[in-house]
Amino acid sequence: MTNIKYIRTLPRDLRILIAVFVIVLTLGVTIGLIYVGINTDYTPSGTQSFYAGDQVSSDFEIPEQYPKSLEGLLLTTHTHIIAFAIIFLIMGGLLFFTNILHKKWKLFFMIEPLISTLITFGSFFAIRYIHPNFVYFTMVSGVLMYVSFYVMAIIIFRESIPLQNGI
Repeated sequence: MTNIKYIRTLPRDLRILIAVFVIVLTLGVTIGLIYVGINTDYTPSGTQSFYAGDQVSSDFEIPEQYPKSLEGLLLTTHTHIIAFAIIFLIMGGLLFFTNILHKKWKLFFMIEPLISTLITFGSFFAIRYIHPNFVYFTMVSGVLMYVSFYVMAIIIFRESIPLQNGI
């Protein structure tokens, strides 16, 4: 383990590439998070409504949100699980080559968002087909997933642009 290089010891151009990559990826993830807020208001009821549809009290009432179809849920889950697995593999791999966190915390941030990805996107089916209260699994795992992403992004960015030597 003593031969492991850290991001801060890489050549300047490679550190700049990593820093710009983290910025662009963070922008993309943040836009996705804004999209979630627009569709759900970041609330349990908004999230339930988005996936399970709105409750109607009469045959003549038209819901604002219709329940997501199985095909729609499969498409959303498929694309997000694959994309987030790749995102967290790359970010976890980069985090491995940092030295800011203790080894146990580093392992936590490398693994946790992958588990949260499965819970977050898998719970959409539970909200739609089992019970709307599965929204709390979605929200807790989603918060953990995004907090993990932003913590990793900050640490990787910080190590790619050392303040003591500039870039």
